[in-house]
Amino acid sequence: MRSRVQISKRNETLGDFFSFVLALVDRVSHLVLVAGRRLVSKCPLNYILYEPRISIGGFRWKASASNEVPVEKWKQDSIFIDRRGRFRHFDHKKVSRKRCGSLRGRGWKYGSGFVDGIFPVLSPIAQQILTFIKTEKDPERIWSSLDTLRPNNHTWDDLINVAVQFRLNKQWDLIILMCEWILCRSSFQADVICYNLLIEAYGQCSLVKKAESTYLALVDARCVPTEDTYALLLKSYSKCGMIEKAEAVFSEMRKNGLPPSALVYNAYIDGLMKGRNSQKALAIFDRMKRESCQPSTDTYTMLINLYGKENKSYMALKMFNEMKTQKCKPNICTYTALVNAFARSGLCEKAEEVFEELQEAGFEPDVYTYNALMEAYSRAGYPQGAAEIFSLMQHMGCEPDRASFNIMVDAYGRAGLHEDAQTVFDEMTRLGIAPTMKSYMLLISAYSRNSNVSKCEEIVNQMQKSGVKLDTFLLNSLLNLYGRLGQFAKMEELLTVIEAGPYIADISTYNILINAYGRSGFIAKMEEVFQSLAAKNLQPDVVTWTSRLGAYSKKKQYQRCLEIFEEMIDEGCYPDGGTAKVLLSSCSSEDQIEQVTTVIRSMHKNVKTVELV
Repeated sequence: MRSRVQISKRNETLGDFFSFVLALVDRVSHLVLVAGRRLVSKCPLNYILYEPRISIGGFRWKASASNEVPVEKWKQDSIFIDRRGRFRHFDHKKVSRKRCGSLRGRGWKYGSGFVDGIFPVLSPIAQQILTFIKTEKDPERIWSSLDTLRPNNHTWDDLINVAVQFRLNKQWDLIILMCEWILCRSSFQADVICYNLLIEAYGQCSLVKKAESTYLALVDARCVPTEDTYALLLKSYSKCGMIEKAEAVFSEMRKNGLPPSALVYNAYIDGLMKGRNSQKALAIFDRMKRESCQPSTDTYTMLINLYGKENKSYMALKMFNEMKTQKCKPNICTYTALVNAFARSGLCEKAEEVFEELQEAGFEPDVYTYNALMEAYSRAGYPQGAAEIFSLMQHMGCEPDRASFNIMVDAYGRAGLHEDAQTVFDEMTRLGIAPTMKSYMLLISAYSRNSNVSKCEEIVNQMQKSGVKLDTFLLNSLLNLYGRLGQFAKMEELLTVIEAGPYIADISTYNILINAYGRSGFIAKMEEVFQSLAAKNLQPDVVTWTSRLGAYSKKKQYQRCLEIFEEMIDEGCYPDGGTAKVLLSSCSSEDQIEQVTTVIRSMHKNVKTVELV
């Protein structure tokens, strides 16, 4: 048993130890407090004031705003206590600026739209910059206001974060405005992030020459291009059909020791798809696999989407199965693309199967997935099924967007239920969702199917009052309605309005006239419109020739149809399935049918099209 003296000495030792620890804590607390005050006295908004408080759990941190006095770079090392209660320090030199990044953002990657996987954090000053640029319409005033900003690292971070925020909202013109100010007028030295943002913005606006010159400026500034730079430039070229220059980017990458990765190939394929060069996109995918570059989930998703747009749902499913055999895990975008593929083909059951598989894979359907399933029912002619999905989406807490309402308007319109389509349209506006041109077009289409001319005209007047600018496509739809109902006086009156401007009459405008006159037997009027195309610098397309053939086919003028067909071929316009059908309908004997079939087979590459007619 220990004596009382030993216990007393032990308590004295422990007391001295605890006194030492408390003194040490007080000293460190004082140092941290002084350092925190020095930081706050110099730093702008949003920095943190550390106030040490003695408690059972150790230190507690309190946030406090400071004044807006600009600071110089803090060069001293700082001490902090981690979650385990251990003393640590950090070097400001290592965290103040990262290569190709910024203080808060720490970089930006093409394709994600995020900064290090999160949305950019805007300081109060950055928020003011964002609001001002969005509301101000005069570019010179914006540049003059940006001139007043202090040229320091914090301002640079705010500018880049604002630009990234514009990118998330796809406001490419505002990105161009900001980045051009940085390059042309500011005292900042632009880094690769700034150049990449500007290259992408130019590419999205189809300003390929400017995107190219920005890349050259990047090289002249001795700024090292990154993989993102090449991907963005590649996408710009391929989107505008400049394949040779796109291939030159691949050569440039290899020259600089950067073999093309899945990210670069994805940008190339994406650009080709947006440029409607699907065959080249598929060729690049095959080339990607030949070069042992493993396609990513995004690659397969884009190709599934490509096949869906071409109404090749069976190929989309094949690509989806190949993806799983390659142990490439589908994400929610992949499932949505496959649902869309089946939706465009009107295959409701298949779309439902994929929808269920998506949920079994652990994904929560979002508004895009629900919209895709609604589209399947709409195209299949089942508006009630689309309405059930619309109600289910709301029941599951997923708010419908503008596209959801547009799909429902289209679903009812396709089924001839124009009153239900109007109800959905009114509900959309009641909820504060502004209708777009597409919304109005779908509603007009619904009433057009019921030949309700007065209601269509009322909607057009409503659009003008709402400030929605009419375009040629809308006026062509109204023109077609007049022609289909034989209201030629209104059709010709509207044509005069279109030709007077500011609208531009295209080949579709005159195709509607040719078809309307030809279908009603006004051959002379039809030929007059056809002969006027050359003076308007418009080239007849396959629809023009087929509509003209249809007028003579109805009158069984077989020889005249053959003459027009030969004229069509001489002009370099090749027939399609519709042309073959119209030409065959002009025949009145088996000999004529055999002759027409032989001629079409010799002229057209796709023999199967004719055989199926």
